[in-house]
Amino acid sequence: MTEQANTQNAIPTVKLLIGGEFVESKTTQWREVVNPATQQVLARVPFATDKEMNAAVASAKQAFKTWRKTPIGTRARIFLKYQQLIRENIKELAAILTAEQGKTLPDAEGDVFRGLEVVEHAASIGNLQLGELANNVANGVDTYTLLQPLGVCAGITPFNFPAMIPLWMFPMAIATGNTFVLKPSEQDPLVTMRLVELAVEAGVPAGVLNVIHGGVDAVNLICDHPDIKAVSFVGSTKVGTHVYNRATQNGKRAQCMMGAKNHAIVLPDANKQQTLNNLLGASFGAAGQRCMALPVVILVGEAQQWLPELVEKAKTLKISGGTEAGADIGPVVSCAALDRISGLIVKGESEGARLVLDGRNPQVAGYEKGNFVGPTIFTDVTTEMTIYREEIFGPVLCILNAATLDDAIELINSNPNGNGTAIFTRSGAAARHFQEEIDVGQVGINVPIPVPVPLFSFSGSRASKLGDLGPYGKQVILFYTQTKTITQRWFDEDEVGGPVNTTITLK
Repeated sequence: MTEQANTQNAIPTVKLLIGGEFVESKTTQWREVVNPATQQVLARVPFATDKEMNAAVASAKQAFKTWRKTPIGTRARIFLKYQQLIRENIKELAAILTAEQGKTLPDAEGDVFRGLEVVEHAASIGNLQLGELANNVANGVDTYTLLQPLGVCAGITPFNFPAMIPLWMFPMAIATGNTFVLKPSEQDPLVTMRLVELAVEAGVPAGVLNVIHGGVDAVNLICDHPDIKAVSFVGSTKVGTHVYNRATQNGKRAQCMMGAKNHAIVLPDANKQQTLNNLLGASFGAAGQRCMALPVVILVGEAQQWLPELVEKAKTLKISGGTEAGADIGPVVSCAALDRISGLIVKGESEGARLVLDGRNPQVAGYEKGNFVGPTIFTDVTTEMTIYREEIFGPVLCILNAATLDDAIELINSNPNGNGTAIFTRSGAAARHFQEEIDVGQVGINVPIPVPVPLFSFSGSRASKLGDLGPYGKQVILFYTQTKTITQRWFDEDEVGGPVNTTITLK
């Protein structure tokens, strides 16, 4: 056996979950999971075979026969146990996430915690999965509705939130009585698989949750398989559009949360220091790899004078490996991501934007091979430039100027995306005008990343979303259930029958 083969055999492999068993894939196609701060190979992830993926769907279909009839209270207790296990293991989960994705440890814990909130919500599913009843809609006739599970559902998750996004999906689907096939990102599946292990430990029955791994072939199988009834996706606009079109053409429900270009407006009356701190965190936190990150800031009027101070504050952010104490920004997820971000920075300069802070090629002691790019700020940006039109997905901030609030609102509404936006001001009148006039699904008022808590639904809009219903909250109950309407009449034993009724009217 060669030295290379010995080395490969020493690297752990990521397993599939089929029918309650964690199994080794028989595939010949593998991808390495790499620590983006060091380039250390952490594991090898399989691209599952068609036979394995079909087996996962078949397992979910078989499990649905009994799981759909499991009492709501029984399902809820599993998720009560599950949230307890996540809490007990949150440090371990964050460490795994940091190693494979690059987030700082505090940010990784936040990733897990925001998913945990949805698990807690799933444990109270009985309050949301209630039908409606109308008594005596006609003489002795009642009508009521049931919210019943669909069957096998599937989720396709992105690399940037490998804990939170899977927890947006399978707990809500399973809690409502469905079974699930999950395809994590092939770039960082390790924390997802640890969460899946905890779900099995919490009592999720065999076959109710299954996991496959892969790339485009796995995505297409999910979209095409006749036994999968609904598909949830979070990721890029290109892939999301493909998933939505292919899934819906095959008669499936689909919800696709996709790309974004979020804007914040800063008015001169805003609390200056709080605003600057919020802008830095939202623009550069998680190395800008958030669909709700803040890559565009519009300074209105005299707020344009704040730019030098914003740049100086950005220079103080610490770039390091995610496990380093006090690190503000870790590496981006891959060498390819680093090359793309660097290329877009070059493009911004070539198209005439002014680079007032260049974060390329930072020297990070102890992490010389890491995929690092520091805070980068452009001014003199126009809406025709590539760095404005494209989602950079890195720590790159574009500064635009506007004379008035209405000018800034018009600029945002002209952008095709509608994931999130924010305004910073002390004026209630300005804030209310903004929330009424802005055409964006999620609005923050002095809140830079307005992702709603699970009591509400994620509500991105326009080009950032395909499908009518969003993840978690009340909307996702409708997504994962079908409404059955029942009209019933009962007769007393001694009741004399009436004449033959040839109409459809109930009296």
